Amino acid sequence: MAGGGAPAKAVEPQPHPPKEQLPNISYCITSPPPWPEAILLGFQHYLVMLGTTVIIPSSLVPQMGGGNEEKAKVIQTLLFVAGLNTLLQSLFGSRLPAVIGGSYTFVPTTISIILAGRFSDTSDPVERFKRIMRAIQGSLIVASTLQIVLGFSGLWRNVTRFLSPLSVVPLVSLVGFGLYEFGFPGVAKCVEIGLPQLILVVFVSQYMPHVVKSRKHVFDRFAVIFTVVIVWIYAHLLTVGGAYNGKAQKTQISCRTDRAGLIDAAPWIRVPYPFQWGAPSFDAGEAFAMMMASFVALVESTGAFIAVSRYASATPMPPSILSRGVGWQGVAILVSGLFGTVNGSLVSVENAGLLALTRVGSRRVVQISAGFMIFFSILAGKFGAVFASIPAPIIAALYCLFFAYVGAGGLSFLQFCNLNSFRTKFILGFSVFMGLSVPQYFNEYTAINGYGPVHTGARWFNDIVNVPLSSEAFVAGCLAYFLDNTLHRKDSAIRKDRGKHWWDKFRSFKGDSRSEEFYSLPFNLNKYFPSV
Repeated sequence: MAGGGAPAKAVEPQPHPPKEQLPNISYCITSPPPWPEAILLGFQHYLVMLGTTVIIPSSLVPQMGGGNEEKAKVIQTLLFVAGLNTLLQSLFGSRLPAVIGGSYTFVPTTISIILAGRFSDTSDPVERFKRIMRAIQGSLIVASTLQIVLGFSGLWRNVTRFLSPLSVVPLVSLVGFGLYEFGFPGVAKCVEIGLPQLILVVFVSQYMPHVVKSRKHVFDRFAVIFTVVIVWIYAHLLTVGGAYNGKAQKTQISCRTDRAGLIDAAPWIRVPYPFQWGAPSFDAGEAFAMMMASFVALVESTGAFIAVSRYASATPMPPSILSRGVGWQGVAILVSGLFGTVNGSLVSVENAGLLALTRVGSRRVVQISAGFMIFFSILAGKFGAVFASIPAPIIAALYCLFFAYVGAGGLSFLQFCNLNSFRTKFILGFSVFMGLSVPQYFNEYTAINGYGPVHTGARWFNDIVNVPLSSEAFVAGCLAYFLDNTLHRKDSAIRKDRGKHWWDKFRSFKGDSRSEEFYSLPFNLNKYFPSV
């Protein structure tokens, strides 16, 4: 046909190519924002980590016999230790912008120590508080040796070198999604405060940047500060207006802005110091139980480290750097035990989610936040207590966003796996399902009966079994790791299905210049702390 030709072939849609480093991050580890912006972002990290810092001591200290004064001192100590450990981790550990704070993982074992019968003979509540605190300190000091040895000896490096994107997905995903019980259930404790906070932070961070165009990314980058201040003022107006007068005690604790008792009890200036509660006491059974909690925290923090590296747009963590970070996290638990924080230390999952919300993975920002932690714990006790009195439902609303981001960060590793493989589907589906189902059984059993499914005369043995099987990330991560490394893994095609061919490119720290840039120690310290 004259002048004719074959019709143009339609262009086939192409899948999105895998990205070794997460794109569209405004500031990565080594590219800090301008100082004014960095200071505001650091303060925002400080606000976010306050939730766990306040909630855990507020729950545990009264059970130990302490009052508002002891609660304020423990919160200040935990804040000081968190700042110190965050600096150590960012300078000498993994070198990631990871906040090291308190962890819910240690709470069940701590409660088991609180309920020990040997403290019931003390009539003075403050003396009972100090005795229990010294017992918790002793168990934390012993438990810290597990991570210190596994990390600095390089043993954890030998474990993590068998990780693949396939086994990382359930671990990292349930590090975030597994904390769902601290999300909307916390919002619902005072829904008239929590729900507006949740709606407002989603609107400001996700919709406002598209409505109001700004090159400075004001709304998505500082959404936490904007929304927390607005809803906090609204909650205070409800409080002073008498909205909760005569309400149930539980409602008043969750909703009021003047119920914490921290502001009056907190001193203006106080420097936490080691053994401030007295010499630690040691019990073999409690130490073994806390050591198991430390191992669970080790597995969970491995997933959190990987999520932080992803949201900081770093190269995947070499096993040697992950092992070094774990070693310094063991030091963090040791410091927690020496100072007496009533809790162990772990990578803050909520602050990892904040990296994703702000798209700022700068190491300097997190170091500035550590400065705020130390400053408010020492020199501005009452002023810091004002921020610590933010109602818990406001914090829970933020958790909904941050934990979701971390869980989604785990799902992003699916891009390196073959999702058409039935082996991949089985490992993913089975490990995630069991990671949700097994802890649900253990937690429901404990809630109904007051003790876990394993209930013998030895409390320490009960905790050794019940605590790890109550952690979603631990169950899913260990199961995926086992299945991925035992189920027909020697087939070369399966190696590619697992994403192992991509992951192994980063096994050697010294062979990748980008890894050298992100993870090298400062001040020529690599010769003292080599990346083995």
